[in-house]
This record gives sequence, structure tokens and C-alpha cells, in this order.
Amino acid sequence: MIVITSNKASEERIGELVQLIEKHGVKAHVSKGEDRTVIGIIGQADPVLAEQLRQTSGVEQVVKISKSYKLASRDFHPANTVIKIKGVEIGGDELVVMGGPCAVETPEQIDEIARLVKAAGGQVLRGGAFKPRTGPYSFQGVGVEGLIMMAEAGEKHGLLTITEVMTPEYVDVCAEHADILQVGTRNMQNFDLLRKLGTIQTPVLLKRGFSSTYDELLNAAEYILAGGNPNVMLCERGIRTFESYTRNTLDLAAIPVLKQLSHLPVISDPSHGTGRRELVEPMTKASVAAGADGLIIEMHTDPDNSMTGDGVQSLFPDQFAKLLADLEKLSPLCGKTFNTKKEPILV
Repeated sequence: MIVITSNKASEERIGELVQLIEKHGVKAHVSKGEDRTVIGIIGQADPVLAEQLRQTSGVEQVVKISKSYKLASRDFHPANTVIKIKGVEIGGDELVVMGGPCAVETPEQIDEIARLVKAAGGQVLRGGAFKPRTGPYSFQGVGVEGLIMMAEAGEKHGLLTITEVMTPEYVDVCAEHADILQVGTRNMQNFDLLRKLGTIQTPVLLKRGFSSTYDELLNAAEYILAGGNPNVMLCERGIRTFESYTRNTLDLAAIPVLKQLSHLPVISDPSHGTGRRELVEPMTKASVAAGADGLIIEMHTDPDNSMTGDGVQSLFPDQFAKLLADLEKLSPLCGKTFNTKKEPILV
């Protein structure tokens, strides 16, 4: 249930409404817009409360919400959420690109890739320190040491960093070294992990499970939001279908649908979404046209010899730079800006 106040409702009146709501044993979540304030009611509200609110001055409308997710819903929060991290805004007017390797391998590797990401106009360095792999004998990442390597490279080149966290036990150490924590497709419904992420304020990139619906993704986001962390981004990274030509099927419709259903920023992952290097460029551009707030793209200096074996979906540095140059031209046509702080590539 949400309470929409009149445009004449004062701050004092809104505070009184919050007190009234919370006297009934439920929580009130206030979202202020330009003309109206929306108060979301979290919990099982007494039917008497709804009628009481309708008869209270300052209340324009009381609306029942049937969705199982509340805080993630645009009904609760009509305005887009913009996540601000060290001068970078995600979900606003600027298109944000996160680039880097599937996994951190060596200090030299991640430092060189960070330099190239920054030079091309990217704002965030991506890299996995802990790798959830399908096979137990595959490269599993270099752990905490990799977090430190990436943090140093990001700081040196003026980039934010994002890395995947796999278990609740590693949330704090990952948050200590990274600016954004990623929840991978296999962990989208790891509810213990989601609850833990709700207890911190570090932004979270929540990837859609490869067999999950939009509602399931938004309910997973609800776990984090309900825990007290408002900084959540949704990521479309491809779903499993009957098609075998591509690794996954990138669901481009998810981008506008999620932006209709939710106020949270939406990021697209064309690398995992296709699993094929030659498809990353067109699906990146299609994602921007569909309304994505950002991209997360794999790039490696030697993708054919990457330790993860995912090189077939990683761009070479020159391909990455060209793609971002194209995004600089495309973004204004799609309501975004990009590459405003581009730096020259030093050879």
C-alpha cells in the first residue's frame, strides 16, 4: 500500500503521517518527488489504517499494491534512482561503462587493462577475484590478493571498481576493496547473501538468474532494499533458451520492462548475454537504444589465453576503444551522454 500526499502537505504533516503509519506496527518509506510525496507502507497493514489515512488531511490517495516487491517498485518510488559513487552517477543522464577481464590474473595484467579502460572513456574497472565456475577444476580466481590488485589499479587510473561476491562471509572484505559488489547469475536467489548485502551501503549490481523471470529478479532486489541498502542496480545478462548458437539469449526487452516496473538503474551485459565476441558490439548498441543506464563489457589484452577460458566473449583493447568511441556518438540519440572525461591513450 502507498500513500500519496497532496502537493500542499508540509514536512511536518508528512512526519505526522509517518508516525500514524508506524503506530500500526508497519514501516513507512518516504519518497519525495517534485510535486508529490509517496509514503510506502512495508508490512501487513491493518485495513483500518487504509481507511484512517483516506480521511486524514494532507492525503490525496491511498493505493493498494498487489506486487510482492514493494521497495523495488516504481509505484513506491516514481522517480529514477541515481546511485552516486565518487563523482560517477549511475541511473542518471550519463551512460556508464564497466570494462575489464573476467578475472584478475596478475598486477601487470589488471594495471594495463585499467589504463586502457580509462583511456577509452570507461568509468568502472571490472574483474573477478572469486570465480564461480561450472566445473570444479576450472580456474577459481586469486581471492583477496586479486581484490587488492584491482583496487590499486583502479585508484591509480581513476576508476571505480566492481567485483563479484559469492558468499556472505566475503561481503565485508569485498566491500573494503571494491566500490560496487556484483551478485552473479548463480547467486541471484542466494537469500543469505542478499540479506547480508542489505546490511551494508556499498552499491550492488544484481544479475538476473539465467532462468529467472522479471518478478523473481525484482524480488531478489527487494531482499537487499528491505535490509536497508538502497543502492541496487539490475543487470540483464542473458537467459537460457533452446538456442545453442549463442551462450545465452540477451533479453533486450528486459531493459525497458524493468525500467517500467522499477526505479532502479538497469545495466546490460552483452558479453555473457551472447558469449560471442563478434556479437558484443551490436548488442551493446542495441542495449543503449533500449534504454540501458550502463554496460558491463569484458575486455582482455590477450583474450585467447585468459585463465578463465572465457576469451571468446572478451573484446580486444582496440575493439573496446572503437566501441566506446561509437557510444559517444550514439548516446545523445538515446538520451544519454558519454565519454565526457575521455583521456588520450599513451603508447
